[in-house]
Amino acid sequence: MPKLLSDAQVSAFRRDGFLFPIRVMPSDDAEMLRTELEAAERAQGGAFKGSLRHKPHLIFTWLDQTIRHPAILDAVEDILGPNLLVWASSFFIKEAHDPSYVSWHQDSTYWGLSEPDVVTAWVALSESSIESGAMRVIPGTHKEQVAHSDTFAENNLLTRGQEIAVEVDEDQAVDVVLHPGEMSLHHVRLFHGSPPNQSDDRRIGFAIRYIPTYVRQVNGPKDYAMLVRGVDEYGHFQLESPPKADLHPDAVALHKQVADDQAKILYAGTDRSGYR
Repeated sequence: MPKLLSDAQVSAFRRDGFLFPIRVMPSDDAEMLRTELEAAERAQGGAFKGSLRHKPHLIFTWLDQTIRHPAILDAVEDILGPNLLVWASSFFIKEAHDPSYVSWHQDSTYWGLSEPDVVTAWVALSESSIESGAMRVIPGTHKEQVAHSDTFAENNLLTRGQEIAVEVDEDQAVDVVLHPGEMSLHHVRLFHGSPPNQSDDRRIGFAIRYIPTYVRQVNGPKDYAMLVRGVDEYGHFQLESPPKADLHPDAVALHKQVADDQAKILYAGTDRSGYR
């Protein structure tokens, strides 16, 4: 019996490759997370860039708490089962009237994970509307992997500016409109992207990548993940430790090691070695 989702919702996810909206926290809690983020940005001298965008839950306690949020984990468990790792997380932030966008892509393209049993929980910390550049998805496109090409386009928020190298039928696209405190779930192979933010406010989403413990990394000698529910009987990943405090020296050192090693996986086959 599902913990948070209904049987119909689980079936819809398996059919379509996505599910939304799912209320996982009150809007006030989402606003508190936004406040924490913007305080951290001010302390860092501006918006998160480079490796700081990658797995920030390793260095901020409020994000470590978010990846372990019971409602989020219950929904993900309904899809992936009881033993869960967080493989990655990142902010997708578009400033007001910003040209930044996300090209049509599949998450699975460069991640090197052995199975397509990967779910992203995309948590809205601000309004994610059509005007602000909400994510768009193509239902049912999660059944197989397709070819991609790298662009490294300046305003593309993806690591390699990768885009699907086949025609995408945008007439079939669904706009994933979310209010603060709601989330969407999407499959690692789902076609998705998002246009620029044309609104007067920032569009802020926190994406958490969950995997079952049987998944392993096949594109590198080692990889890292955080156990957030259940047990890990496989040991495919070096398990990360949660931060003792925001920007604790041990956490910062671990984050640098993990970010550097995972960059080698994400940028394999290119002349790039670090996050944009």
